[in-house]
Amino acid sequence: MITPTLSWISADQVALATPLFDDYRQFYRLPSDLSLSHDFLHARLSQNESKVAIAQNEQGHAIGFMQLYPLLSSLTQSLEFSKVWLLNDLYVTPEARGLNVGKALLDFAQQLAHDSDAAALMLETAKTNIIAQSLYEKCGWQRDNEFYVYHLDCTK
Repeated sequence: MITPTLSWISADQVALATPLFDDYRQFYRLPSDLSLSHDFLHARLSQNESKVAIAQNEQGHAIGFMQLYPLLSSLTQSLEFSKVWLLNDLYVTPEARGLNVGKALLDFAQQLAHDSDAAALMLETAKTNIIAQSLYEKCGWQRDNEFYVYHLDCTK
């Protein structure tokens, strides 16, 4: 187990997360494109549309990252606490898996939710990503059995 250094990055620091974001996209069978990955993260952070955190090892190498998007929900217990953070992207390098990096990032996300008075965190993961599902459940996340997720392709 290691104790990674966790930090939120700014648009000026996107280069720290770009290779990890590109690897994450490749994990989901998208082609490698470092320029696209850099530009996407830079735009999200420049426009305050997301929060990106990186995990670094003792040598300062980035070994994990996550990206969260703020949402509002009218289905929370109290509309005073209607903010929800969508944990859309989470990735740990293969050599750092099993070393507590994913859990550290999830704890960091939970701290963000607490600090921003959010009602909840939510995420989606592939049905085949059993290892990640196990981690989420060990960290107290609960699978939603009440709602289905639907997608509509609007690019056509």
